[in-house]
Amino acid sequence: MQTLVAEFPELRARRMRRTRTMRQLVRETSLSPDDFVYPLFVRYGEDVKNPIKSMPGQFQMSVDRLKAEVKELKSLGIKAVILFGIPAHKDPNGSDNYNPEGIVPQAIREIKNAAPDMLVISDMCFCEYTDHGHCGIINMPESSHYSDRVPEGYLLNDATLHLLAKASVVHASAGADIIAPSGMIDGMVRAIRGGLDVSGYKNTAILSYAAKYASSFYGPFRDAAESPPSFGDRSEYQMDPANRREALKEVALDVAEGADMLMVKPAMPYLDIIREVRDRYTLPLAAYQVSGEFSMIHAAAQNGWLDLERAALESLLSIKRAGADLILTYFAKDAVKWMGG
Repeated sequence: MQTLVAEFPELRARRMRRTRTMRQLVRETSLSPDDFVYPLFVRYGEDVKNPIKSMPGQFQMSVDRLKAEVKELKSLGIKAVILFGIPAHKDPNGSDNYNPEGIVPQAIREIKNAAPDMLVISDMCFCEYTDHGHCGIINMPESSHYSDRVPEGYLLNDATLHLLAKASVVHASAGADIIAPSGMIDGMVRAIRGGLDVSGYKNTAILSYAAKYASSFYGPFRDAAESPPSFGDRSEYQMDPANRREALKEVALDVAEGADMLMVKPAMPYLDIIREVRDRYTLPLAAYQVSGEFSMIHAAAQNGWLDLERAALESLLSIKRAGADLILTYFAKDAVKWMGG
């Protein structure tokens, strides 16, 4: 036997793969409901559950539908949601985002009433709320923030920071546990942390979209959130997909400004970035498996090119293996069911 082992060391690997139970016993990476954050799209109205055509099984829903949704999530062991609001009316400043009776504050209160221990993350950006679809205040002649020192159509960084802090306080007051700034606005973590602390919300955490790329994989989300930009794109403030070192610089800035948690978005096209951030920082790390990742797996499965369950779980495992502690994914409910949860 010693001779055989010496001659054929690969047999030791084969023995560890022989049965499903054995493979599970020695598995290095595993998934559980604790890994998942489930995105929810909320809008005004009553008894609304609008299917999102480009995202199978996903819906825009009214606040009164959230109680049942949260009950289902709790039954599956999913402990966190992230909210995206769709206002009834949009304006240049995205005022519904900082309205205490806006759609997301209403949703936060409803979820907390239904399930006080459900962790509620508020995505903090203005693209869903502005009539131009950009992530902050745009330099336009009719704007009270207009400046002739920068081009028309340029996103005004400091004016946007003020509103991000204002909206974050409103959402924290409604009961949000975590504020997640997603616009890649310079100084956003510092501004939000300052606003929260001054207003008495020192225990409200910040999950920063620290490395958010100007990705082509966001298309279905823009349908879901009704937030495509009316002109240009977001390359001016989101990251160039070609850049790795810049991502690490952006993460370092957010850590220095007081971020409690970090995020890389999208996930699968940027597994290398997830790995590098994980290797450098000990803060909890999230990755967002975005709408395009979700929808393309569904589309391939609908065409018979992939097995939906196996492909989805493999994609989630790859994100976890790369170093993510949390995965924001539209597959969360299905993944738990497939895992036997």
